Amino acid sequence: MSYILLIIGFIILIKAADFFVSGASSIAKALRIPTIIIGLTIVAFGTSAPEAAVSATAAFKGNNDMAIANVVGSNIFNLLAVVGISSMIKPVKVQKTTILKEFPFVLLASLVLLILSHDIKFQGYPENTLTKSDGLMLLALFSIFMYYLLEMAITSKEEMEVEQGSSKASIPKSILISLLGIIGIILGGKIVVDSATNIALALGMSENLVGLTIVSIGTSLPELVTSVVAARKGESDIAIGNIIGSNIFNILFVLGISSFIHTISVHTIVFVDMFIMFLVSIVTYIFATTKKEVNKLEGVILFCMYIAYMVFIIVRQ
Repeated sequence: MSYILLIIGFIILIKAADFFVSGASSIAKALRIPTIIIGLTIVAFGTSAPEAAVSATAAFKGNNDMAIANVVGSNIFNLLAVVGISSMIKPVKVQKTTILKEFPFVLLASLVLLILSHDIKFQGYPENTLTKSDGLMLLALFSIFMYYLLEMAITSKEEMEVEQGSSKASIPKSILISLLGIIGIILGGKIVVDSATNIALALGMSENLVGLTIVSIGTSLPELVTSVVAARKGESDIAIGNIIGSNIFNILFVLGISSFIHTISVHTIVFVDMFIMFLVSIVTYIFATTKKEVNKLEGVILFCMYIAYMVFIIVRQ
């Protein structure tokens, strides 16, 4: 039964992502808003719903490892696997503004997380934690990012030429399609994660290993499917905007809310993963700046880096 549910889950994911990307693209055209902004906001926040739910719930229950590992692991998966697979299907073009403004914000968010959580070194405290005040600081940075996006949306709308055209579908219909899409993505993702976990446990894999592999990848399935579908449709702005927006959302909003709900203890081993997240952000950024796209070869390199990371964490455990 688990195998059947796994197949059903993937079918729902793929079809829902197709609806979601089409709806989001239609909204952008109807409102004459650049698709990169839609990718950075609606698409990114929608596909990050599973991470937000998992981390917030884990923090509320005091499960510190799950709360922070979920975010760090998902961000690494987004940068290496999602961008890698998407660009292997079709080179993902990156706009100049994304290279100069949005992508550096990912690097900043990753660096800020490293600094705020390293209390022993920078504050002289007995343990490393993300406190309520740290959470408020992350949320403040998130507010700044949202203000920037709002300002860019207004400016872009005023400057956009009529040549972009209007959407064939009405705005309410496009919104409905997008909502149905994101609901389907979340539902399909849950079915895939649950059925894959049952299969893995039945095959003798430990719960710890399942958590590090299937579950962490599962919460990022919405980003993966959405970006792959967007890349296939030639919607590069949605594909890359989804990843950048999701990573910023995960660090600043999800961890901001989670640490505000409950102080999160950060174990020393997590810093290795945080540092890896920062490094892969730099590598992906460098790839994006070359010819303003991530090509197929670079996509292969990114995906191979993710395989190497998976081997590393499995051996490390």
